[in-house]
Amino acid sequence: MNQSNHPRRPEVAWPLNRRQWLGSCAAGTLGSSLSWSATAAESEIPGKADSCIFLWLGGGAAQIDTFDPKRQGDLAKKPGSAYGSIETAISGVRLSEHLPRTAALLDRCVPIRTLNHKVIDEHGIATNIVHTGRPTSETVIYPSIGSIVAHQLGARTENVPAYVLIGYPNISRGPGFLGSKAGYVYLTDTKAGPAGLAAPADLTTERRKRRDTLLERYQTQSLAGPKGETSLADYVSAARISRRLAGEEFGKVFRLETEPDELRASYGGEFGQRCLLARRLVEAGVRFVEVSHNLNFINGTGWDTHNDGQKKQHVLIRELDNALAGLIEDLERRGRLDRTLIALGTEFGRPAEFDAGGGRGHQSTAFSVILAGGGLRTGQVVGTTDDLAKKIVDEPVSVPDYHATILAAMGVSRRTELKAGERPVPITEGGVPIRKLFPS
Repeated sequence: MNQSNHPRRPEVAWPLNRRQWLGSCAAGTLGSSLSWSATAAESEIPGKADSCIFLWLGGGAAQIDTFDPKRQGDLAKKPGSAYGSIETAISGVRLSEHLPRTAALLDRCVPIRTLNHKVIDEHGIATNIVHTGRPTSETVIYPSIGSIVAHQLGARTENVPAYVLIGYPNISRGPGFLGSKAGYVYLTDTKAGPAGLAAPADLTTERRKRRDTLLERYQTQSLAGPKGETSLADYVSAARISRRLAGEEFGKVFRLETEPDELRASYGGEFGQRCLLARRLVEAGVRFVEVSHNLNFINGTGWDTHNDGQKKQHVLIRELDNALAGLIEDLERRGRLDRTLIALGTEFGRPAEFDAGGGRGHQSTAFSVILAGGGLRTGQVVGTTDDLAKKIVDEPVSVPDYHATILAAMGVSRRTELKAGERPVPITEGGVPIRKLFPS
């Protein structure tokens, strides 16, 4: 890969003795912050996006069957793609035949075909690394990319949260050491709205006002007591935010029935309806929305396509195609695509070989994700893999690089430091934005 586009962390042999350490400092080749002294003078990337919709393909989407197709194989002996491939809006770039709508819109996208990580290929651990950019730790819980965005930028408007999760709550999606103010509001049913925010049906407006007045009095009295009890202050703050979010202004965002039938149909099934809701949420001022695609397992296994899951994987891919294309088209029509970054993620990919049951195993050495909109220089591909999408040929992208690119697109500097108590923590683990995706 061209070093000027995407500088990599220098390799250093450890441990160093004192003389080696001083020499490395002088040469500017020591790791961590010192390794980036040569890039410190680089100008900040002027990110244009003010919102991010993060589409999560839980289970491990097979890159070779979606965004990085290769020669076609068969379930019995021959490794390769399970499906044929089609041309796209980017010359020379092909996608799975089950992504026709996305293929026609690929010039609004950036397929990244060389994302990789080195943690064990187990779902929970890999999900954590892709969400937080760091391996798990016994001493600190790191925040997710959604919580980092919420912490750095907050909501764009009042009366909405900064971060909404459309999916099941999980520590990997959470705020970690950033605390509850950087947490998410979640829902699993687009019709029901966020969990715990809907008022009881028999609660009148007058009764609710009296309850809120009484609660506010007790909260104010509690906070007037001894200082230093941060957990109580956080709880009161969260309760006040919850009352605000239970109001009519935020509640009307969830009324998908107000959208035209033709538009709703363009998004496809349940996952598509979640993506439509995500569009409504970012328009209302939510900064970061994660949308999970594996809640109802329409193919029996979700993206974890071992054994029989492979046989109906095309159903899942087609639902993704409708949802992703519908979202891109809708945002573009409404003039928001340039300001809304769509980031698609998954915990790892799948090998070209089929297992004994006709499915695929796990592969983290090379897999594909997508970025779209967000003011990026779209219509180009990042990275090349070998003839079976197993090994990276050029332009490797680490998870911290992926996070740094998302943050840069939203105007957040990679040199920002977070605080875990009194301990400074870099906003990414040495991640560098993919420079060719931004105006020079």
